[in-house]
Amino acid sequence: MVQMIIATVLMLVLFFGLGFILNMLMKTTWFPIYAYVALVIGLIVYWSVGTGTFLSNLSEFTYVDYTPGVGGLIGAVLSGTAIKALRQRGFKMF
Repeated sequence: MVQMIIATVLMLVLFFGLGFILNMLMKTTWFPIYAYVALVIGLIVYWSVGTGTFLSNLSEFTYVDYTPGVGGLIGAVLSGTAIKALRQRGFKMF
């Protein structure tokens, strides 16, 4: 249980940090969410290629497997929200 909490916080911080930096460099607010969705779609395709169907592979996971992914998505959304709020307040990044 402790490992799941630590992994979730790490994914949140990782995606927030990467998203924040990418938003500053690329000047797009919601790029990290698009990148996160592309990563998830890539993983879905990868899981579908293996044995069984996608739904049978997906049903084998538990909430412990999904929680860090949700934490990463929250971090990506927070990074876009933070950049948007900073830009509205007049801060210019690069």
